[in-house]
Amino acid sequence: MRVTVKLFATFRDGRFKVEERELPQGSNVLNILEPLNIKPDEVAICLVNGRDVNAQHFLNDGDTIALFPPVGGG
Repeated sequence: MRVTVKLFATFRDGRFKVEERELPQGSNVLNILEPLNIKPDEVAICLVNGRDVNAQHFLNDGDTIALFPPVGGG
């Protein structure tokens, strides 16, 4: 199956902004995080098709995954 991965803020450093990935059926968000060397506890917000999910969420063909690190400011 093919999914679109969007990285935001510091997750883009040395990586990419948007990329399509080919994954086997039955993959979950962890299968996206591991090859990117992003630990699940480093993800503040994980959206699949605009809905908040956790790293155990199973993906479907055509899904769009958006990953956000914690963002500080003031």
